[in-house]
Amino acid sequence: MLIALYVDDLMFMGNDAELIKNFKRTMEKEFKMTNLGHMRYFLGLEVKQLETSIFVSQERYVEDILRKFKMASCNLVSTPIEPGTTLSKFDGGDHVDANKYRSLVGSLRYLMSTRPNLLLSVGIVSRYKEESSYTHWKALKRILRYVRGTTSLGLYYTRSNDYRLVGYSDNDWCGNVDDRKSTSGYVTTTKSILDNTTKLWPKS
Repeated sequence: MLIALYVDDLMFMGNDAELIKNFKRTMEKEFKMTNLGHMRYFLGLEVKQLETSIFVSQERYVEDILRKFKMASCNLVSTPIEPGTTLSKFDGGDHVDANKYRSLVGSLRYLMSTRPNLLLSVGIVSRYKEESSYTHWKALKRILRYVRGTTSLGLYYTRSNDYRLVGYSDNDWCGNVDDRKSTSGYVTTTKSILDNTTKLWPKS
């Protein structure tokens, strides 16, 4: 059994129904607690549990971010970063509010809990938190424009007995125009013979 505690919220899960029942009885006897049943919302994560699958998203959290940064009615784009974009800390543009920039970057980094497709673009704009210009801010707002059009995406987990481990990797050699450092990344997931067990999936 796995148990997670955050302040006064307690979550637990396991594969032994009797053990879970005993744990619940013990906790309710020892502490004043309210049983809320299956988890549906926790720290910005929305969880939809079905018989053979679990869908995790942050749709409400996305809407809060869009309202906070006045992007709730922005124009949509099809990608989080424009292909071929090259950012530099020496672009010579006007500086923007560093606190506001860092706040938005932090919000998007938490969104990556269920949106791994934002990892590269958010990682790139995160490099300029200390000295951000209008060019960096524009790239950051583009991510919000993409997110607004894909608010219902999240992680979809299905149960399967037939799966295999699949990995992907990519590199950009000396791609950083400031220090010539390379960027590399990888992702490993389990893939069912019939379907992906972990993937981005729109809510119906």
